Amino acid sequence: MTAPPAGIRGGRAYAGCMSVQLRVVLDQISQVVDADQAQAALSLTAGLVATAPRGCEVSALVPRGGEVPVAGVRDVRALALARPELATAWRMGIASGAGGGLIHAPGLMAPLVRHDRANDNHQVTLTLWDLNAWERPESLPKAQVLWHRAMLKRAVKHADAVVVPAHAMAQKLADVARLGDRIRVIAGAAPDGFIVPEDAASRRVGLQVPEEYVVITGEGESFMSGFRAAARADADVVVLDAAEGAEPALADAASAAGLPERRVHVRGLLGTADRAAVLGGAQAVVATSTDSAWPWRAVEAMSLSVPLVAVESGVHHDVIADGGAVVAVEDVPDALLDALGTGARRMRVLASDRARAFSWASSAERLWALHADL
Repeated sequence: MTAPPAGIRGGRAYAGCMSVQLRVVLDQISQVVDADQAQAALSLTAGLVATAPRGCEVSALVPRGGEVPVAGVRDVRALALARPELATAWRMGIASGAGGGLIHAPGLMAPLVRHDRANDNHQVTLTLWDLNAWERPESLPKAQVLWHRAMLKRAVKHADAVVVPAHAMAQKLADVARLGDRIRVIAGAAPDGFIVPEDAASRRVGLQVPEEYVVITGEGESFMSGFRAAARADADVVVLDAAEGAEPALADAASAAGLPERRVHVRGLLGTADRAAVLGGAQAVVATSTDSAWPWRAVEAMSLSVPLVAVESGVHHDVIADGGAVVAVEDVPDALLDALGTGARRMRVLASDRARAFSWASSAERLWALHADL
Protein backbone atom coordinates (compact mmCIF):
# COMPACT_ATOMS: atom_id res chain seq x y z
CA MET A 1 0.00 0.00 0.00
CA THR A 2 1.71 3.19 -1.18
CA ALA A 3 1.12 6.83 -0.44
CA PRO A 4 -1.27 8.78 -2.70
CA PRO A 5 0.29 10.92 -5.41
CA ALA A 6 0.68 14.54 -4.40
CA GLY A 7 -2.24 16.77 -5.26
CA ILE A 8 -4.89 14.05 -5.51
CA ARG A 9 -7.76 15.02 -3.22
CA GLY A 10 -9.65 12.30 -1.43
CA GLY A 11 -7.31 9.62 -2.71
CA ARG A 12 -9.54 8.69 -5.66
CA ALA A 13 -6.51 7.72 -7.71
CA TYR A 14 -4.85 6.12 -4.70
CA ALA A 15 -2.27 3.65 -6.00
CA GLY A 16 -2.10 0.13 -4.64
CA CYS A 17 -5.28 0.24 -2.54
CA MET A 18 -7.34 -2.54 -4.10
CA SER A 19 -9.61 -4.58 -1.83
CA VAL A 20 -8.46 -2.93 1.36
CA GLN A 21 -10.64 -2.37 4.40
CA LEU A 22 -9.99 0.21 7.09
CA ARG A 23 -11.74 -0.91 10.25
CA VAL A 24 -12.76 1.78 12.71
CA VAL A 25 -13.18 0.95 16.39
CA LEU A 26 -16.54 2.40 17.46
CA ASP A 27 -16.40 1.50 21.11
CA GLN A 28 -18.99 4.04 22.31
CA ILE A 29 -21.86 2.92 20.08
CA SER A 30 -23.83 1.33 22.89
CA GLN A 31 -22.23 3.04 25.91
CA VAL A 32 -21.12 6.66 25.68
CA VAL A 33 -18.36 7.57 28.12
CA ASP A 34 -17.26 10.80 26.41
CA ALA A 35 -19.91 12.49 24.27
CA ASP A 36 -17.46 14.61 22.27
CA GLN A 37 -15.24 11.67 21.39
CA ALA A 38 -18.24 9.48 20.59
CA GLN A 39 -19.57 12.09 18.16
CA ALA A 40 -16.11 12.60 16.69
CA ALA A 41 -15.78 8.86 16.02
CA LEU A 42 -19.03 8.81 14.06
CA SER A 43 -18.19 11.98 12.14
CA LEU A 44 -14.74 10.65 11.26
CA THR A 45 -16.24 7.35 10.12
CA ALA A 46 -18.65 9.19 7.82
CA GLY A 47 -15.71 11.20 6.48
CA LEU A 48 -13.71 8.03 5.84
CA VAL A 49 -16.63 6.57 3.88
CA ALA A 50 -16.98 9.77 1.83
CA THR A 51 -13.25 10.00 1.01
CA ALA A 52 -12.41 6.29 0.63
CA PRO A 53 -9.87 5.77 -2.16
CA ARG A 54 -10.85 3.60 -5.11
CA GLY A 55 -10.97 -0.04 -4.06
CA CYS A 56 -10.99 0.79 -0.33
CA GLU A 57 -13.83 0.28 2.11
CA VAL A 58 -14.67 1.22 5.67
CA SER A 59 -15.84 -1.34 8.20
CA ALA A 60 -16.31 -1.21 11.95
CA LEU A 61 -15.38 -3.04 15.13
CA VAL A 62 -17.99 -2.63 17.87
CA PRO A 63 -18.60 -4.09 21.34
CA ARG A 64 -21.37 -6.62 21.83
CA GLY A 65 -24.76 -5.20 20.94
CA GLY A 66 -23.44 -2.24 18.99
CA GLU A 67 -25.09 -0.98 15.80
CA VAL A 68 -23.42 1.53 13.51
CA PRO A 69 -25.61 4.49 12.40
CA VAL A 70 -23.28 5.53 9.55
CA ALA A 71 -24.32 4.89 5.97
CA GLY A 72 -21.74 3.26 3.74
CA VAL A 73 -19.94 1.20 6.37
CA ARG A 74 -19.43 -2.06 4.53
CA ASP A 75 -19.14 -4.54 7.37
CA VAL A 76 -19.67 -4.47 11.12
CA ARG A 77 -17.91 -6.97 13.36
CA ALA A 78 -19.62 -7.17 16.73
CA LEU A 79 -17.23 -8.57 19.32
CA ALA A 80 -18.25 -11.01 22.02
CA LEU A 81 -17.64 -8.59 24.89
CA ALA A 82 -19.54 -5.51 26.03
CA ARG A 83 -17.56 -2.29 26.28
CA PRO A 84 -16.46 -2.53 29.95
CA GLU A 85 -15.18 -6.07 29.52
CA LEU A 86 -13.60 -5.17 26.19
CA ALA A 87 -11.75 -2.25 27.81
CA THR A 88 -10.33 -4.64 30.39
CA ALA A 89 -9.38 -7.28 27.83
CA TRP A 90 -7.63 -4.82 25.53
CA ARG A 91 -5.79 -3.26 28.46
CA MET A 92 -4.44 -6.75 29.23
CA GLY A 93 -3.42 -7.31 25.61
CA ILE A 94 -6.18 -9.81 24.78
CA ALA A 95 -7.36 -8.97 21.26
CA SER A 96 -10.78 -10.63 21.80
CA GLY A 97 -11.53 -11.44 18.17
CA ALA A 98 -10.56 -8.05 16.74
CA GLY A 99 -8.52 -9.68 13.97
CA GLY A 100 -5.93 -8.00 11.78
CA GLY A 101 -5.80 -5.66 8.81
CA LEU A 102 -5.91 -1.88 8.95
CA ILE A 103 -7.45 -0.64 12.20
CA HIS A 104 -7.96 2.88 13.49
CA ALA A 105 -9.36 3.67 16.92
CA PRO A 106 -10.66 7.25 17.24
CA GLY A 107 -9.68 7.05 20.92
CA LEU A 108 -7.37 5.05 23.19
CA MET A 109 -9.66 1.99 23.02
CA ALA A 110 -7.70 -0.13 20.57
CA PRO A 111 -6.64 -3.80 20.14
CA LEU A 112 -2.96 -3.15 20.77
CA VAL A 113 -1.14 -6.43 20.38
CA ARG A 114 2.05 -7.59 18.68
CA HIS A 115 1.65 -7.77 14.90
CA ASP A 116 3.66 -7.90 11.70
CA ARG A 117 3.00 -4.77 9.70
CA ALA A 118 5.57 -5.53 7.02
CA ASN A 119 4.48 -9.03 6.08
CA ASP A 120 0.80 -9.17 7.10
CA ASN A 121 -0.15 -5.54 6.31
CA HIS A 122 -1.60 -5.33 9.81
CA GLN A 123 -1.67 -1.74 11.11
CA VAL A 124 -3.13 -0.28 14.29
CA THR A 125 -3.41 3.47 14.83
CA LEU A 126 -5.30 5.45 17.43
CA THR A 127 -6.17 9.02 18.39
CA LEU A 128 -5.38 10.64 21.73
CA TRP A 129 -7.62 13.70 22.26
CA ASP A 130 -6.17 14.96 25.54
CA LEU A 131 -3.37 14.43 28.03
CA ASN A 132 -5.45 14.96 31.14
CA ALA A 133 -4.50 11.58 32.62
CA TRP A 134 -0.89 12.79 32.70
CA GLU A 135 -1.19 16.55 33.20
CA ARG A 136 -4.30 16.75 35.44
CA PRO A 137 -4.78 13.28 36.92
CA GLU A 138 -6.55 14.73 39.97
CA SER A 139 -9.45 15.79 37.72
CA LEU A 140 -10.26 12.19 36.73
CA PRO A 141 -11.29 9.04 38.61
CA LYS A 142 -8.23 7.02 39.59
CA ALA A 143 -9.39 3.98 37.60
CA GLN A 144 -9.71 6.11 34.47
CA VAL A 145 -6.22 7.54 34.92
CA LEU A 146 -4.74 4.06 35.34
CA TRP A 147 -6.57 2.76 32.25
CA HIS A 148 -5.41 5.66 30.08
CA ARG A 149 -1.82 5.29 31.19
CA ALA A 150 -1.87 1.53 30.68
CA MET A 151 -3.28 1.90 27.16
CA LEU A 152 -0.64 4.45 26.19
CA LYS A 153 2.04 2.02 27.41
CA ARG A 154 0.53 -0.60 25.12
CA ALA A 155 0.50 1.97 22.30
CA VAL A 156 4.21 2.60 22.83
CA LYS A 157 4.81 -1.12 22.35
CA HIS A 158 2.38 -1.92 19.56
CA ALA A 159 0.78 1.11 17.82
CA ASP A 160 2.00 1.95 14.35
CA ALA A 161 1.02 5.58 14.88
CA VAL A 162 -0.58 7.71 17.58
CA VAL A 163 -2.59 10.65 16.29
CA VAL A 164 -3.05 13.87 18.25
CA PRO A 165 -5.10 16.85 17.03
CA ALA A 166 -2.56 19.65 17.59
CA HIS A 167 1.18 20.14 17.18
CA ALA A 168 1.50 21.43 20.75
CA MET A 169 0.02 18.15 21.94
CA ALA A 170 2.48 16.22 19.81
CA GLN A 171 5.35 17.96 21.58
CA LYS A 172 3.87 17.23 25.01
CA LEU A 173 3.15 13.59 24.11
CA ALA A 174 6.75 13.13 23.02
CA ASP A 175 7.77 14.03 26.58
CA VAL A 176 5.29 11.54 28.05
CA ALA A 177 5.88 8.49 25.82
CA ARG A 178 8.71 7.18 23.69
CA LEU A 179 6.90 7.09 20.39
CA GLY A 180 9.54 8.66 18.18
CA ASP A 181 8.29 9.46 14.70
CA ARG A 182 5.06 7.54 15.26
CA ILE A 183 3.30 10.68 16.54
CA ARG A 184 1.15 12.29 13.84
CA VAL A 185 -1.10 15.35 13.87
CA ILE A 186 -4.60 15.23 12.42
CA ALA A 187 -7.06 17.86 13.61
CA GLY A 188 -10.63 17.32 14.66
CA ALA A 189 -13.63 19.44 13.68
CA ALA A 190 -17.07 20.54 14.81
CA PRO A 191 -19.77 17.86 14.55
CA ASP A 192 -21.15 17.32 11.06
CA GLY A 193 -24.13 19.59 10.50
CA PHE A 194 -23.35 21.72 13.55
CA ILE A 195 -25.58 24.75 12.94
CA VAL A 196 -27.85 26.93 15.01
CA PRO A 197 -31.23 25.13 14.99
CA GLU A 198 -34.36 26.89 13.76
CA ASP A 199 -35.90 26.65 17.22
CA ALA A 200 -32.79 28.04 18.94
CA ALA A 201 -34.68 30.80 20.74
CA SER A 202 -37.17 28.40 22.30
CA ARG A 203 -34.36 26.03 23.24
CA ARG A 204 -32.57 28.83 25.07
CA VAL A 205 -35.78 29.71 26.90
CA GLY A 206 -36.17 26.06 27.91
CA LEU A 207 -32.60 26.03 29.17
CA GLN A 208 -33.27 29.22 31.14
CA VAL A 209 -30.40 31.23 29.77
CA PRO A 210 -30.63 35.04 29.60
CA GLU A 211 -31.21 36.95 26.39
CA GLU A 212 -27.67 38.35 26.38
CA TYR A 213 -24.70 36.42 27.76
CA VAL A 214 -21.13 35.27 27.36
CA VAL A 215 -20.29 31.55 27.32
CA ILE A 216 -17.30 30.50 29.42
CA THR A 217 -15.62 27.11 29.14
CA GLY A 218 -12.77 25.70 31.19
CA GLU A 219 -12.09 23.77 34.35
CA GLY A 220 -11.17 24.41 37.95
CA GLU A 221 -9.29 27.62 38.66
CA SER A 222 -9.11 28.52 34.97
CA PHE A 223 -12.68 29.87 35.15
CA MET A 224 -11.48 32.82 37.24
CA SER A 225 -10.05 34.63 34.21
CA GLY A 226 -13.38 34.37 32.43
CA PHE A 227 -15.37 35.47 35.46
CA ARG A 228 -13.14 38.51 35.98
CA ALA A 229 -13.56 39.47 32.34
CA ALA A 230 -17.34 39.08 32.52
CA ALA A 231 -17.49 41.16 35.69
CA ARG A 232 -15.60 43.98 34.03
CA ALA A 233 -17.84 43.74 30.95
CA ASP A 234 -20.96 43.67 33.17
CA ALA A 235 -22.11 40.52 31.35
CA ASP A 236 -24.15 37.50 32.31
CA VAL A 237 -22.31 34.19 31.99
CA VAL A 238 -23.36 30.73 30.84
CA VAL A 239 -20.95 28.00 31.88
CA LEU A 240 -21.10 24.91 29.66
CA ASP A 241 -20.04 21.33 30.42
CA ALA A 242 -20.11 21.77 34.19
CA ALA A 243 -19.67 18.59 36.19
CA GLU A 244 -22.53 17.44 38.35
CA GLY A 245 -22.51 19.30 41.66
CA ALA A 246 -20.10 21.98 40.43
CA GLU A 247 -22.56 24.88 40.58
CA PRO A 248 -21.85 26.04 44.18
CA ALA A 249 -18.08 26.14 43.62
CA LEU A 250 -18.50 28.01 40.33
CA ALA A 251 -20.85 30.52 41.94
CA ASP A 252 -18.33 31.11 44.73
CA ALA A 253 -15.51 31.58 42.22
CA ALA A 254 -17.61 34.06 40.25
CA SER A 255 -18.42 36.03 43.40
CA ALA A 256 -14.74 36.11 44.30
CA ALA A 257 -14.04 37.53 40.84
CA GLY A 258 -16.64 40.27 41.32
CA LEU A 259 -19.47 38.65 39.33
CA PRO A 260 -22.72 38.28 41.32
CA GLU A 261 -24.00 34.73 41.70
CA ARG A 262 -27.32 35.64 40.05
CA ARG A 263 -25.47 36.40 36.81
CA VAL A 264 -23.90 32.93 36.57
CA HIS A 265 -25.92 30.26 34.77
CA VAL A 266 -24.32 26.84 35.07
CA ARG A 267 -25.27 24.10 32.62
CA GLY A 268 -23.94 20.58 32.27
CA LEU A 269 -23.40 18.51 29.14
CA LEU A 270 -25.91 19.51 26.49
CA GLY A 271 -27.03 17.68 23.37
CA THR A 272 -25.72 18.88 20.03
CA ALA A 273 -28.74 21.01 19.09
CA ASP A 274 -29.05 22.63 22.53
CA ARG A 275 -25.33 23.34 22.59
CA ALA A 276 -25.47 24.94 19.14
CA ALA A 277 -28.41 27.05 20.27
CA VAL A 278 -26.52 28.31 23.34
CA LEU A 279 -23.20 28.88 21.56
CA GLY A 280 -24.88 30.48 18.56
CA GLY A 281 -26.78 32.92 20.77
CA ALA A 282 -23.72 34.01 22.76
CA GLN A 283 -22.25 37.47 22.37
CA ALA A 284 -18.83 35.87 22.77
CA VAL A 285 -17.15 32.71 24.01
CA VAL A 286 -14.25 32.75 26.46
CA ALA A 287 -12.11 29.57 26.47
CA THR A 288 -10.06 29.57 29.68
CA SER A 289 -8.45 26.12 29.66
CA THR A 290 -4.75 25.71 28.95
CA ASP A 291 -4.91 21.90 28.89
CA SER A 292 -3.21 19.81 26.24
CA ALA A 293 -6.55 18.86 24.76
CA TRP A 294 -8.59 19.43 21.62
CA PRO A 295 -10.71 22.58 22.32
CA TRP A 296 -14.12 21.20 21.33
CA ARG A 297 -16.21 24.27 22.24
CA ALA A 298 -13.79 26.79 20.78
CA VAL A 299 -13.90 25.03 17.41
CA GLU A 300 -17.70 24.85 17.59
CA ALA A 301 -17.89 28.55 18.42
CA MET A 302 -15.74 29.44 15.41
CA SER A 303 -17.91 27.27 13.17
CA LEU A 304 -20.90 29.39 14.27
CA SER A 305 -18.99 32.67 13.70
CA VAL A 306 -19.07 33.61 17.39
CA PRO A 307 -16.37 36.03 18.64
CA LEU A 308 -13.83 33.97 20.56
CA VAL A 309 -11.41 34.92 23.32
CA ALA A 310 -8.98 32.24 24.49
CA VAL A 311 -6.32 32.12 27.18
CA GLU A 312 -2.88 31.71 25.66
CA SER A 313 -1.70 28.11 25.27
CA GLY A 314 0.10 26.03 22.71
CA VAL A 315 -3.09 24.27 21.65
CA HIS A 316 -5.02 27.53 21.32
CA HIS A 317 -2.25 29.02 19.17
CA ASP A 318 -2.28 25.93 16.95
CA VAL A 319 -6.03 25.54 16.61
CA ILE A 320 -7.55 29.00 16.94
CA ALA A 321 -4.64 30.92 15.37
CA ASP A 322 -6.16 34.17 14.07
CA GLY A 323 -9.73 32.88 14.40
CA GLY A 324 -10.02 34.55 17.80
CA ALA A 325 -8.14 36.63 20.34
CA VAL A 326 -5.56 34.33 21.95
CA VAL A 327 -4.24 36.40 24.83
CA ALA A 328 -2.43 36.19 28.16
CA VAL A 329 -4.61 35.67 31.23
CA GLU A 330 -4.27 39.28 32.33
CA ASP A 331 -5.44 40.52 28.92
CA VAL A 332 -8.70 38.50 28.81
CA PRO A 333 -10.88 41.37 30.16
CA ASP A 334 -9.67 43.81 27.49
CA ALA A 335 -10.07 41.19 24.77
CA LEU A 336 -13.62 40.41 25.87
CA LEU A 337 -14.56 44.11 25.90
CA ASP A 338 -13.29 44.34 22.32
CA ALA A 339 -15.22 41.20 21.32
CA LEU A 340 -18.41 42.66 22.76
CA GLY A 341 -17.84 46.07 21.20
CA THR A 342 -16.09 47.45 18.16
CA GLY A 343 -14.26 44.20 17.39
CA ALA A 344 -17.34 41.98 17.26
CA ARG A 345 -17.95 42.10 13.51
CA ARG A 346 -14.29 41.58 12.64
CA MET A 347 -13.98 38.69 15.07
CA ARG A 348 -17.06 36.97 13.67
CA VAL A 349 -15.51 37.05 10.19
CA LEU A 350 -12.15 35.77 11.47
CA ALA A 351 -13.82 32.94 13.39
CA SER A 352 -15.79 31.84 10.35
CA ASP A 353 -12.71 31.94 8.12
CA ARG A 354 -10.63 29.88 10.56
CA ALA A 355 -13.39 27.30 11.01
CA ARG A 356 -13.10 26.39 7.34
CA ALA A 357 -9.69 24.86 8.10
CA PHE A 358 -11.39 22.01 9.95
CA SER A 359 -13.64 19.31 8.54
CA TRP A 360 -14.06 15.61 9.13
CA ALA A 361 -13.63 14.97 5.42
CA SER A 362 -10.19 16.61 5.56
CA SER A 363 -9.30 14.66 8.69
CA ALA A 364 -10.41 11.45 7.01
CA GLU A 365 -8.27 12.14 3.94
CA ARG A 366 -5.25 12.58 6.16
CA LEU A 367 -6.00 9.34 7.99
CA TRP A 368 -6.23 7.43 4.70
CA ALA A 369 -2.88 9.00 3.75
CA LEU A 370 -1.39 7.97 7.09
CA HIS A 371 -2.29 4.34 6.57
CA ALA A 372 -0.98 4.53 3.02
CA ASP A 373 2.29 5.95 4.32
CA LEU A 374 2.57 3.14 6.86
